Amino acid sequence: MGLLKFLFVTICILWLIRMIARLLLPVLFQKMMTKAQNQANQRYQEQNPTPEGRIKVDYMPPKVKSKVVDAGDFVDYEEIKTP
Repeated sequence: MGLLKFLFVTICILWLIRMIARLLLPVLFQKMMTKAQNQANQRYQEQNPTPEGRIKVDYMPPKVKSKVVDAGDFVDYEEIKTP
């Protein structure tokens, strides 16, 4: 008889825990998500915002000067076809 009473009480307690978890866990997760979202928004706003329409260039590669070869004057020509 004691074993049946123990099993019945254990099953009732587990059932109650399950019902309470079904009610409370969604609320807790929603609060956690709202808090995380607020922290992310706060971090984003703390960064140095660049003004609208401005471009910030962090790195600009050095300009490579091409060597101009002085090969003389170039003359345009037309090709003449012989019949």
